[in-house]
Amino acid sequence: MGQSRSPLDVVGLERVAARGWRGSEEAALGEWLLRAGGGFTGRANSVLVAGDPGRALPNAVDAVTAWYRERGLRPCAQLPGRQARPADAAFAAAGWERDEDVLVLTAPLTSGPDGGVPVDLSPTPDDAWLAGYHHRGRPLPPTARAVLTNAEDVVFASVRLDEGPLAAVARGVVTDDWLGVAAVTVAEEHRRRGLATAVMAALQRWGAERGATWVYLQVTSSNAPARALYRSAGFIEHHRYHYRYASD
Repeated sequence: MGQSRSPLDVVGLERVAARGWRGSEEAALGEWLLRAGGGFTGRANSVLVAGDPGRALPNAVDAVTAWYRERGLRPCAQLPGRQARPADAAFAAAGWERDEDVLVLTAPLTSGPDGGVPVDLSPTPDDAWLAGYHHRGRPLPPTARAVLTNAEDVVFASVRLDEGPLAAVARGVVTDDWLGVAAVTVAEEHRRRGLATAVMAALQRWGAERGATWVYLQVTSSNAPARALYRSAGFIEHHRYHYRYASD
């Protein structure tokens, strides 16, 4: 992949990503997007701070807090790029705790060979797929399936090498001309065998068939092995975001 610059700015790409990983409930706060999904993942259970909330920032913080408290969720804000700095300061002033940086990486989409690893693609995740995806190292809650499937054009990739659990899984979604890749998980006993590269390639072929020309993904700043993998595949950093959480 080349080092071409993404055609979207921070807000534009975050709005695409928000359509690719949605909560089960959404509401607008000015240009901000409130999302709730039963507590599964920060992205589906945070307000996307992009644009103008239509009110003074301290009042916006209060409105976000109330919306999540009403749903029994810990209030959370996703704060991407420099445009979110004033809001970040307002959340910090209200005592919200900052999480680590998440890197949003992009690359022009390429459709290469399969590399000899059989990758199955399905429009829905079966029980084996759900068991293979450990979000932040934990089994998935019952609400996960609804969040994972809540997209217009989504696919679930899996690799089975033996009769045991799946060796690798990943999720792909096409939004406009962007492929979003997420949930890339390789079982510990099958790592360093090229399986993550194989599922990435399969998803890119799938995305290309649907007209995608760019691909994005997110990786935490502390995940050095994944960052190295994506760097070697030609991904470059587009921007960063972080979450802030209200005090319990």
